[in-house]
Amino acid sequence: MHVLYNLLLFVHFLVGISVIAVITMQESKNEGLTGQIGTTVQSSFKGKAGREERLNDTTRKLAITFFVLSALVAFGAGRW
Repeated sequence: MHVLYNLLLFVHFLVGISVIAVITMQESKNEGLTGQIGTTVQSSFKGKAGREERLNDTTRKLAITFFVLSALVAFGAGRW
């Protein structure tokens, strides 16, 4: 059981580093109100997802994974 917990901690660490890396690769959105609300008009009409949309999707998935792993690590440590 101790080995599984250490493996979970290692995966948690890797996902945390991945979240930081993906967020760092994103461009800042200084486009006024459209940057604050969500998407730009240009990216709404694209057929395929561009680089920013893929990075946003990857960030969302990694953040959810990080949250779930954080809960599992807390539960495994007996802090829940």
